[in-house]
Amino acid sequence: MDGILFTQQLLDWYDANRRDLPWRRAPEPYAVWVSEIMAQQTQMDRVVGYFERWMERFPDIHALARAHEEDVLKLWEGLGYYSRARNMLKAASVLAVDHDGVFPSDPAAIRSLPGVGEYTAGAIASIAFGLPEPAVDANVLRVFARVLDLDQPVRSGETRAVVAETVRSLMPDDRAGDFTQALMELGALVCSKNPRCGDCPVSGQCAALSADTVSRRPVLPVPGKTTRINMATGVLVHEGRVLIQKRLPDDVWPGLWEFPGGGIEQGETPEQTVAREYMEEVELAVEPVEDITTLTYAYTRYRVTMHCFLCRFADGSGEPVFNEAVTGGFVPPQDLSGYAFPSGHRRLIQFMKADSRFADLFSDS
Repeated sequence: MDGILFTQQLLDWYDANRRDLPWRRAPEPYAVWVSEIMAQQTQMDRVVGYFERWMERFPDIHALARAHEEDVLKLWEGLGYYSRARNMLKAASVLAVDHDGVFPSDPAAIRSLPGVGEYTAGAIASIAFGLPEPAVDANVLRVFARVLDLDQPVRSGETRAVVAETVRSLMPDDRAGDFTQALMELGALVCSKNPRCGDCPVSGQCAALSADTVSRRPVLPVPGKTTRINMATGVLVHEGRVLIQKRLPDDVWPGLWEFPGGGIEQGETPEQTVAREYMEEVELAVEPVEDITTLTYAYTRYRVTMHCFLCRFADGSGEPVFNEAVTGGFVPPQDLSGYAFPSGHRRLIQFMKADSRFADLFSDS
C-alpha cells in the first residue's frame, strides 16, 4: 500500500463527499465528545436531532455538570445504552471540578474520564485538537480488514493493534481530525457491511478487492445466542392517575421509570403475572381489566415479548410500597412525557396515546 497516496485519495474524497453534520462545523472538544458518545451503537441520522437538542439544553461542560440525572436521562430517551448518559454526567463533574470546565488535550487525561475508551479518546484528540491519535471503531476496523486483507478475527486485540498502528502511520500531521472523520465516513457510506467497491476512493489499494476476498472480510465472531424473554406489565389507573416507579441503581436501565411487571413464570398467564408482580413489587392487589397490546422489541442479545394490560385495584385502593424501586407514585397520564422510560414502556405509552380507547385518560380536561 502506498501510504501517501492512500491518505491523499481518502482526504480528496472526504472533501467532496463529507456529510454536513453540526459538530463538524465548529469541532470544539465538548461538541465532539457529545457527538462521539451519542454515535456509539446509534445510526448517524438519528444522532443529529439528539445532538442539537442536547446542545441547546446543555451548551457547555458547566451546564451539563449542574444537570440533574433525571433531566439527562429524559433528553437521552430513545438512544438506549443509558450508561453512556450517566457517564457523561459523571465526566462533566470531573471536568468542571478538576479542569475548570476546560476539556483537556492530553490523550491520557481524556481516557481517564468516565465512559471514555481508546476510540473516543482518539476521536476527541484528533478531531478537536489535531493530534495524530488513532480512533479505531467498528467502521475503521472493517475498512482495514479489507484494505489489509486481514484473515483474523476483527475484534481481536491483535487486529485492533495492527489497525491502530496502520492508522497512526497514515495520519497527516496537518489534517489528523479530517483523516479520522474520513475513515469513519468511508466505513459508514462506502465500505459498509454491503460494500460499494466501485465508489471507493482507495479501491486501488485494497488487498481484499485484489484477492477477491471482500465478501470474507472482516472475519466476524460467531453470533451469541439470543435470549427470549416473555413478560407482562400493567398500567394501574386510579382516580385518573397511573402508577409508575423508578428502577434501582444496580438494575437493568437504572434510574429509568416503568410500570410494574416482570417475567412470566411457568404455568402463569400474563394476567396472573401482572397480579403477582404488583403484589411483590408494590404490595398492591390489582386485576387486569383490559388487554392493551402486545409489544416486541430487542436490546443487546435479548428479544422481548411484553404483554400489556390496563389494571384497576382488586379491593378498592391502596398505597404502594416500593420494594424493588427507588421511588414512585401516581402521576397524571399527561405528565408521563416528562419521565424517561425504557423503550418498551415508552412504546406502550405512545400506543395508548394513539388508541381511541384511552382518549379520555390522556385528555387535558
